Amino acid sequence: MNPFSAETFAAALAIIGVVIIVSALLSGLIERSGLPQVAVFLALGAALGPAGLGLLDLSLDSAALRVVATLSLALVLFTDAVTLNIAEVKGRGALAFRLLGPGTLLTAALTTLAAWRLLDLPPAAAAILGAALASTDPVLLRGLLRRRDIQADARHALQMESGLNDAVLLPIVIVAIALLDPNEPLSGRKLAKLGLELLILGPGAGILIGLLGVAALDLIRKRIGVRRDYESLYSLGVAFAAFAAAEAVHGSGFLAAFTAGATIAALDLELCDCFVEYGEVTAEMLLLFTFVLLGGSLIWSGFAALDGPTLLFTFIALLLRPPIYLLSLLGSNVDTRGRLLIAWFGPRGLSSLLLILLPVFAGLPGSDRLFALCSLVVLISVVLHGSSPMLLARIARRRAMKERGESGASDRALDQSFEPPGARSMQNAQRSDSKGAALPLIQPPAADDRTSRITLDELRRLQESGAPIVLLDVRAERNLDGRQAKGAVRLPPDRAVERAQELGLTRDAWLIAYCA
Repeated sequence: MNPFSAETFAAALAIIGVVIIVSALLSGLIERSGLPQVAVFLALGAALGPAGLGLLDLSLDSAALRVVATLSLALVLFTDAVTLNIAEVKGRGALAFRLLGPGTLLTAALTTLAAWRLLDLPPAAAAILGAALASTDPVLLRGLLRRRDIQADARHALQMESGLNDAVLLPIVIVAIALLDPNEPLSGRKLAKLGLELLILGPGAGILIGLLGVAALDLIRKRIGVRRDYESLYSLGVAFAAFAAAEAVHGSGFLAAFTAGATIAALDLELCDCFVEYGEVTAEMLLLFTFVLLGGSLIWSGFAALDGPTLLFTFIALLLRPPIYLLSLLGSNVDTRGRLLIAWFGPRGLSSLLLILLPVFAGLPGSDRLFALCSLVVLISVVLHGSSPMLLARIARRRAMKERGESGASDRALDQSFEPPGARSMQNAQRSDSKGAALPLIQPPAADDRTSRITLDELRRLQESGAPIVLLDVRAERNLDGRQAKGAVRLPPDRAVERAQELGLTRDAWLIAYCA
């Protein structure tokens, strides 16, 4: 059948539509229950695949899979970089070194050794598998990082690891692919060319596009203005432009996507926050769509490769991380509970599959076996690591109910009564203070104005009038710099209801929020 026929196009649109609809409808359930989102979309892929409705049946040499996987890996690397808190990475440099040096690289090396000895793989092929399986998956990790009962040190450590380790592991995969290339034997010229691509052309193109992107956006912001939602799309455009620019000069587009994101993270926090608000969701949709494609039939090929040595290797690959990370974190400032969490929670997922697909797309002999081995480890990791947040959620709920002696009904009641910060501060044209005096200070926003703002002069007049005011610091954690407005209270935007309950906020006060 013609791959561009009307039927094929309609089926592709239907699959994309189903992914978006299902992800939206189940988002609340997944958020509350801790159910692994990845498992849901793998199951959806299986339902659409040959064993289900028969709408989805891709092979490893499928052009559609190659396009989607390439875009997904570029977005994974860009998202890893753009959501990094550069100041935090600098301030926790010793912890980052422990995670990436003794942690990531030693895990990759020992996994490589196990693959070489147990599975009789060539050393370079074993290195590809070891590097892919040392990658911490950001999609599976996201559910855990959203939990507020996770210690700050553990959360920051896992965020740094998932944000940086792919950039460390990707060069290993690229070099190993070059060593295995049967069409071009290893030579000094080949090594020099590879070094140029990895160290100069790819990162250089990413930095250049990142700098131009930030400069152009800053110029237009000041002179014309840019809608905030379009800034999110702009960041995605920078990611794809960096990838294309690097590939055009024969560099690594993936490293370019990462360095472009790192450049934005270092220079433009507002653009980073816009990406987190909207662009990250768009990127996540593409990643989940990739899981659906792989879940049709490809990822289940891991079970076909199951035998004694493979099963032993799978358990070694999954159980190597805890002792290595526990040893690497000795002497760090992370407490025991945080170390245990970091050591255990190293899920293998889409990033591992995307890395292992690179030798497949390069046409290397035996790469289909590498994909099957990686798929088996990923499937077991989805079960083991994906269920961990659910277990933590149950433990936390039981502890909270025991401590408070109340059911979750009060939380739901508060959820209905409390409005987001800033929502009430601009609702009325006039308001009375506690003494009954009218306060004709703030004009209501226009109907098409989606943001309500207050000037510093209006805030001062409110304060001078004696009106009850609560000043809320709602900055994202990545933007905290140790300073805070006088008299302000901290209200993290991702746990506003819980924090409002702790603060005892009421409807009778002006709630004025700032985020910059």
